[in-house]
Amino acid sequence: MTGLLQALVTRQAERRPEATALVCGDERLTYGELEAAAARLARVLRAAGCRPGDRVCFLAPKSIAPLVWMLGILKAGAIHVPLDAASPAARTRRIIAACEPSLLLAAGAAEPLLAEMAPGIPVGWLDPEPPKALAPAFGPADVERADTAPLECPRRPEDPAHILFTSGSTGMPKGVVITHANVSAFIEWGVRHFGLNETDRLSGHTPLHFDLSTFDIFGAYAAGAELHLVPPDTALLPHRLAEFIRASRLTQWFSVPSVLNYMAKSDAVAQGDFPELRRVLWCGEVLPTPALIYWMTRLPHARFTNLYGPTETTIASSYYDVPACPQSAAEPIPIGVACDGEELLVMDGELCIGGVGMSPGYWRDPAKTAAAFVPHPVRAGERIYRTGDLARLRADGLVELIGRADTQIKSRGYRIELGEIEAALASIASLRESAVVAIPTDGFEQWLICCAYVPLPGTSLTAAALRAALARLVPAYMLPARWQELPALPRNANGKVDRPRLKEQFALATESCPHPLPSYAN
Repeated sequence: MTGLLQALVTRQAERRPEATALVCGDERLTYGELEAAAARLARVLRAAGCRPGDRVCFLAPKSIAPLVWMLGILKAGAIHVPLDAASPAARTRRIIAACEPSLLLAAGAAEPLLAEMAPGIPVGWLDPEPPKALAPAFGPADVERADTAPLECPRRPEDPAHILFTSGSTGMPKGVVITHANVSAFIEWGVRHFGLNETDRLSGHTPLHFDLSTFDIFGAYAAGAELHLVPPDTALLPHRLAEFIRASRLTQWFSVPSVLNYMAKSDAVAQGDFPELRRVLWCGEVLPTPALIYWMTRLPHARFTNLYGPTETTIASSYYDVPACPQSAAEPIPIGVACDGEELLVMDGELCIGGVGMSPGYWRDPAKTAAAFVPHPVRAGERIYRTGDLARLRADGLVELIGRADTQIKSRGYRIELGEIEAALASIASLRESAVVAIPTDGFEQWLICCAYVPLPGTSLTAAALRAALARLVPAYMLPARWQELPALPRNANGKVDRPRLKEQFALATESCPHPLPSYAN
């Protein structure tokens, strides 16, 4: 599979225009309809001034519409930048400023946020309901009138397809540039390895700004399969997710481990459930072995695969097809071996990755790129990516993760830099200083984010008020679950914040009061 990602849909539209491509609730779109709708949008984008290589942001709840937008942006030769509709406006504004888009596509509940997040940027408003206080550059009627003839797209496989912004330690999210070739390499491997074909019905569970969704979307397009989008109001409800899998007759389920773990703890899966489900895949964090045992015991007919890979190496770089149900809840699940075209290296205990999925680097940030993407230790002219994950190569040739080398954690599938939370806290006027640490938990989050803070003298700053202020600056998944007001932060001999001591304090407090969220946080 070579070429540009949008060509995947074109091929399916030429072969099977009446086949269903996308499903969301009662709404369906065939490959022929998807191709035509994206082609019309591409022409409108070009007419509005979008040129090949431009960035186009889009902001909307997950539905069929933003998937059409994504494809239309690619057909126009532009780079799509998905935004998180649930993120605070301040964080989204920083992302928009960093990528300097020529246009922003939006609909629905996004309207009140646009003036604050993207002042001066032309907006394509693609909701049937006209905006109240916005003069859009174009609307749905303009798209409907546009021609469906394909545009010339002077782009190459090595050109960027999208930019995904991840948590940054300085408080500024990092834009990971991903090329058409990066995605195509993984899709080609995934379609072959998992045997995807036009009879498949795939889940679309993760948000569109999360890189796992890239495999859901383009894997379905490559195979000519159906992509069934999980509605946002169902995404974290275990029993409704189970019913969604049944009702959609899914053949593949792909999500983050915390969702599988939550469904297991809620006993949402019956023995022999989901008879048409052939594959269960997870990526993004460690799946607790007891949860895997739960799933494998109840679904003996399904194949289970652990995928691993940071955003910087495109979706996943390694895989482990679990050969049999683990015999012990203490048995670790390795990340396995490299996918085709990828390379795993354990160097001084740190896992590094090379190969076809590696990003060109961070958007307009050569310093961070040079620090994370370093020269290959053996092959001149090649690079490897330093993951920051600690790993070991087992005697059986499989790689196993053993922890993190820095303050980055993964919780509920999200990669979180604790430094970004601290940077946001530092902007709160009534706060003197703070420190954020994370301690492991066997609960849904897998990591409990904890904040110790010192108010300014003469101010009254409750944990509830501080949490409310922070909620305006970072996404909900970054909010600490434990808070502790102190007269001063503990320091080590070098005068630095004594983070190990803070972790011990929070761990002891958690043992005596195990409930992770205070009442005001619900």
